[in-house]
Amino acid sequence: MIKVPVLVLSCILASTSFDAPADIYRVVSANGSITLTNIQRSDRKLVRVAREKPLRVKAPALVQVPRESHSTAPRYALIVAQAAFDYDLPAELLHAVIKTESNYDPAALSPKGAAGLMQLMPATARDLGVQDVFDPAANVRGGARYLKRLLKMFDNDLSLTLAAYNAGPGAVLAYGSAIPPYPETQRYVPSVLGHYQRFQADAKRPR
Repeated sequence: MIKVPVLVLSCILASTSFDAPADIYRVVSANGSITLTNIQRSDRKLVRVAREKPLRVKAPALVQVPRESHSTAPRYALIVAQAAFDYDLPAELLHAVIKTESNYDPAALSPKGAAGLMQLMPATARDLGVQDVFDPAANVRGGARYLKRLLKMFDNDLSLTLAAYNAGPGAVLAYGSAIPPYPETQRYVPSVLGHYQRFQADAKRPR
């Protein structure tokens, strides 16, 4: 089972000073839902989020694409569903990553060279065997395969997996298996989780 914290994480991260450590605790309710809080109790498990003094330089922004491109999401529904099935992942998770990474623009290209729907870096794409990063099916399959690999590496912890997808697994490990204190990464993880929860809620609504 993927360990999924809720969007409360974004509020905690946003309201916590980076120059002082902040402990975040995970609460599992009777129905299995998970929330995060900064209030300590004996039945709550500590979640590690790395902290350091804020950088003085502006963090690189996520890829900017046309606002209306979200309407193309249904075009890739079958591609996403197939990749989710092949790699045993929730389709809503793949949609959440795509929404955050490229807003469904298959031609999206970041200043760092990440490309396509799931913004694969060139070296990562080569490692995953993706020859054409701008081919939606190949890109999504590659991104799904990479997410599955990271989930296994981080024991199905979704927060760490997403942090590694954004900042690289080496950065997560370097900070002792915690979300690295990079402003972009600490915005990215709650963003994906928020989209993930909304997609899950949408999927449960009667058609």
